[in-house]
Amino acid sequence: MSDLLAIFLLSILAMFNPSLIAAVTVMLLLPSPRRLMFGYLLGAYLTAFTVGLVLVFSLNDSDFESTSRHTIGPAEDIVLGVIAVTIAWVLRTGRDRPLQERRRAKKDAKLRARQEAGKPTESLPLRMLGKGDPKVTFVVGAMLSFPGVSYLAALGRMHNLKPGVAATVLLVAYFCVVELLFLELPLLGYVFAPESTQDRVTRFRNWMARSGRTAAVIGATVIGAWLLIRGVITLL
Repeated sequence: MSDLLAIFLLSILAMFNPSLIAAVTVMLLLPSPRRLMFGYLLGAYLTAFTVGLVLVFSLNDSDFESTSRHTIGPAEDIVLGVIAVTIAWVLRTGRDRPLQERRRAKKDAKLRARQEAGKPTESLPLRMLGKGDPKVTFVVGAMLSFPGVSYLAALGRMHNLKPGVAATVLLVAYFCVVELLFLELPLLGYVFAPESTQDRVTRFRNWMARSGRTAAVIGATVIGAWLLIRGVITLL
């Protein structure tokens, strides 16, 4: 497989980042999702682009090989896949409901205690996110966007190509843009079609309220199956 084709396929694989998908889902459910997502995107760009350039220009072949050994391997993929599928099974069968009821009772007791003491009832991160402060999501985006397995592998391919400084910068920028498409597409919708995008976000919120458990089951199943397949293929 050519290095350019491998970089393209790895960028598509990097799009399906569970942390990013979860973060976008949460931000869409909060007030001012456009501002929150824009802050997250800037933080993600800062980390992904800067760290990517530093790695591709500073590491030699042996460094990339050493770094790859310390990333998530097939065994870890399989373990995480089993955990995700197990979570999906627990949610699907409702075996988590007794635990949820106990946690809800404990949470209600804490909530009443905080209300009686005159303290805020929401956590500090939720209060800040609820205000639509992009500074918070900027920090979160920066912290969650360090290169993962796919990005590191793509950086190794870019290093092998040795296309020159300008072309390397463009390749890194391309990868960063593609891996964040699930965040960029809603933002583009807000820019070019704000009314229809807001309508879709409202429908999404209503759907999550009705079918949140089903969505969690499907999401955990898909992620678990993907990790299991990737782990098994890597071992073969």
